[in-house]
Amino acid sequence: MRLFLLHLGTMQPVDVPVPAYLIQTPEGIVILVDTGWPRSFVDNPRNPPGLSVEMSPEDTVLARLAQIGLALSDVDYVICTHLDDDHSGNHDLFPGTEFIIQRVHYDLAKSGHARFSANRPAWDHPSLKYKLVDGDVELVPGVVLLDTSGHVPGHQSVLVRLPTFGNVVLAADAVMAQSMSDASTREIFVTDMDDESAIRRSTQKIANVAAMEGAALVIYGHDSEQWKTLRHSPDFYE
Repeated sequence: MRLFLLHLGTMQPVDVPVPAYLIQTPEGIVILVDTGWPRSFVDNPRNPPGLSVEMSPEDTVLARLAQIGLALSDVDYVICTHLDDDHSGNHDLFPGTEFIIQRVHYDLAKSGHARFSANRPAWDHPSLKYKLVDGDVELVPGVVLLDTSGHVPGHQSVLVRLPTFGNVVLAADAVMAQSMSDASTREIFVTDMDDESAIRRSTQKIANVAAMEGAALVIYGHDSEQWKTLRHSPDFYE
């Protein structure tokens, strides 16, 4: 089992990383977690309020996969943590892949919610196949989906069980930085969509899972300080 951390661009100020993750199982299954900003942002970024997106050609998901010797067609599953633009910008590149998403979140986005409309042509392309799941689910041995509704309804995080390094929790936007990891004091951002109680519950769930699983590492969704300390692809954890 290997876990690669893919750098898919930076948001300024303060070097906020936009990550995705690639899991290779011992059985040869390839799982991508999120797909980053739309690849068009390399030349024409659509900056969110108060931020500036920086993407080089090397920061596209296609380039990062190629760096570790993989083509788009090698990906068996794409785990969609949620459909914000910086996490779902390139779904349309994977027409032969099964997308795994929480039912609550998919239904919300498909209903036409404005938050997910700008990138809808990419994530709602007619060629794409979605598998809807409910709650915590083991996708394959060693890879567990965690329902962490809060940042958005139906957000999901991922537990990866690595045999040598130890268990890793990919918090994604359930907890965007280590400074937000205490549920009682977690800052609530304007981008946090659910009610405050749900946000604090999902924050606490990440901490609880990490403790119960004896996690060697929790990777926070957009933590510029932590990101600098981690192994980036083509290096990996195993």
